[in-house]
Amino acid sequence: MSSVAHERIVGNLPHELTSFVGRRHEIEGVRGLLSDFRIVTVTGIGGVGKTRLALRVGEGSRRTYPDGVWLVELGDLREPNLLAQTVATALGLRERLAYTPLDLLIDFLTDRRLLLVLDNCEHLVDAVAEFVTALLRACPELRILATSRESLGVSGEATLRVPPMTVPDSDRPTSTNGLSRYEAVNLFTERARAVLPEFSLTEDNQLTVAEICQRLEGLPLLIELAAARLRVLSPQQILHRLTNRFQLLTVVHRGVPPRHQTLRWCVDWSYELCTSQEQRLWRRLAVFAGGVEFDAIEGICAGELQSGEVSEVVASLVDKSILTVEEGSVDRYRMLATLREYGLEKLAEAGEEPMLRRRHRDWYERLAVQAGAEWIGPRQLEWIARLDHVHADLREALEFSTTEPGETDAALRIITGSYPFWVLRGLYSEGRYWIERATAGDAGPPTSIRTTVLCSGAMLAMMQGDLGAGAALTDTARQLAESLGDESTTAFVVSATGYLATFSGEFPRATECFESCLEALRSAGDLLPRVGTLAGLAMASGLSGDHLRAIACHEEVIALTEPHGEAMYRSYSLSMLALAVWEQGDPGRATHLVEESLRLTRLVDDPLGSAMCLEILGWVAAEADDAERAAVLMGASASVGEAAGSPSIVVRDLFGHHERLVQRSTQALGRRSFDAAFERGRDLAVDEAVAYALRDTSPTKPRAHRTGVDLTRRERQIAELVAQGLTNKAIAEQLVISQRTAEGHVEKVRAKLSFTTRAQIAAWVVAQNAV
Repeated sequence: MSSVAHERIVGNLPHELTSFVGRRHEIEGVRGLLSDFRIVTVTGIGGVGKTRLALRVGEGSRRTYPDGVWLVELGDLREPNLLAQTVATALGLRERLAYTPLDLLIDFLTDRRLLLVLDNCEHLVDAVAEFVTALLRACPELRILATSRESLGVSGEATLRVPPMTVPDSDRPTSTNGLSRYEAVNLFTERARAVLPEFSLTEDNQLTVAEICQRLEGLPLLIELAAARLRVLSPQQILHRLTNRFQLLTVVHRGVPPRHQTLRWCVDWSYELCTSQEQRLWRRLAVFAGGVEFDAIEGICAGELQSGEVSEVVASLVDKSILTVEEGSVDRYRMLATLREYGLEKLAEAGEEPMLRRRHRDWYERLAVQAGAEWIGPRQLEWIARLDHVHADLREALEFSTTEPGETDAALRIITGSYPFWVLRGLYSEGRYWIERATAGDAGPPTSIRTTVLCSGAMLAMMQGDLGAGAALTDTARQLAESLGDESTTAFVVSATGYLATFSGEFPRATECFESCLEALRSAGDLLPRVGTLAGLAMASGLSGDHLRAIACHEEVIALTEPHGEAMYRSYSLSMLALAVWEQGDPGRATHLVEESLRLTRLVDDPLGSAMCLEILGWVAAEADDAERAAVLMGASASVGEAAGSPSIVVRDLFGHHERLVQRSTQALGRRSFDAAFERGRDLAVDEAVAYALRDTSPTKPRAHRTGVDLTRRERQIAELVAQGLTNKAIAEQLVISQRTAEGHVEKVRAKLSFTTRAQIAAWVVAQNAV
């Protein structure tokens, strides 16, 4: 393997799934504005290519921003109050005590040189304007690139309106070679080849293609929709239908701005070319806010269609570029914002919107309830991944349930199922937002679920350091529980009271509360509240100096969760148990426990948990007089914690070992050597730090050039066949898939590897096999 050092890529920009065409002037324009202005907004009508332009600028600007280029997709967000939370989540930050999401972002971004790409701001203009103003005032090195159909109107903003792609002049005949100067023609040709690999511009079709691009006024979305029709229509047929429709709508829609009119009639045309089944599914799919899995499509939108028919219609909408596919362990389908808006209009016209929104809510309610019920179980990791993906649709379901009269109980059930996910992901503000909406106003007679939701709200408030709000919610829950007289509901309230006492430093009262409700929770048989109460009792016991009781509680949590394959709560108890047994003088067992915890924190993607484990391992190393390893691990802990927005992790603050062991290791190594080792730890990426902590590698070696790329198993198989010289048709025959599917895989491989030719893919495969 090559030992050439590589530059770590920071950020979250997605791989391009199709080739990028043209826009050289606009790219240079945006880059120039970003060098002079701290907020740049790319504007233009829907379908003109604002997002692709912003992503390409971001991709080409990575070296300028050492702290990364970060994309925040706002098209799925409908609640302005959750804007800061959404941005923090995109940056991988976790909320912490006494910090609002905006405070957390400002603290994190204050001294970072970073480009934030805020995509699709038009429906949140006022909220985004206020938000970016606050960030830019507090964070001097921050740059923001926004896309919107209108400018944000903030001080210091520069705007660049994205024009349509260049098209040939209808009055000037152009040769086949001359057409390559025009972006619209190049885009049509590129997308045409994805449908028909043998397609090329010829003397016979060049004028037709040029006129198609002229009719579509160079709008990229429309050109892609038209090119997708080449599977069933010739260029001449496409032009004929476009011309007829243009003549009709020019009369009907006089007074509408021409380019907006072109966009509308072309989407109308695409819709009318669909079969009735395709039209029905298009408008029904618009109810989804984010990427959607096939089972949800089938469960919510199928109606009278059978399963096999649904899959055929979905595949047809993909072929027509109405849907895009996000491949992974489970494929997800997504619709561009412009096409979704159109679909929602058609859904309302068909009178289906109320029915579909209720079906949508019911589906995601069932999903959230099932996730909560199976959280302490072998499917926890699967549920975490799924809730990550359906987050936007859970918000849509909660919006419906907290807005429509008589639907509050559904909101409470969704909240109950989502609560452990919110805790894991640090979505404290979002959880509190929905709980406040769901419990506002007169809810009628007291219910058990309303009481437990109030307790959840109290817990989230405490996690943010808002003990006043936590106490108020706990008191309200207590009053409801007393009127209900239900033992298990009362146990929830008493457990929340125990946490309130713990956070208030009243450890004897906390211990009393936790112990008094454990028996009722054991009888109830629900593991989740029992595990949470045991974790609280362990915390209160450890902080009050009763280490043996803390150890016993953590061991009980592990005994309860391990047989079920649970990871989230077990990882916490393993690390805290490791700390406790280390303090009791058993470093060997402590190391084994914290290493197991570290592995679990990576499985559930808990960076603060990982930082905590790295810190504890650093302490163990320092006590064992392995000062250099201690310094590296503590440096790695600091870096991982900071990347998650928490420069001071809880374990470091509460237990007081950090300063003592830093001093001990510094004395052993000398200040210069300690600082150098600490910085080597800080320079490690999370996975590198974990590997070092588990003794899988050394941080003193230069980072090797990464020859691996995140191709799926199928994509690697496709790459191997390309390297063997097979055509797309031959690949399709060998793998028993459609030629269109094979072509799509090849395009994705090229995009992920940043290649433009099949020869480059072949060379890459050869290099991989030689490693």
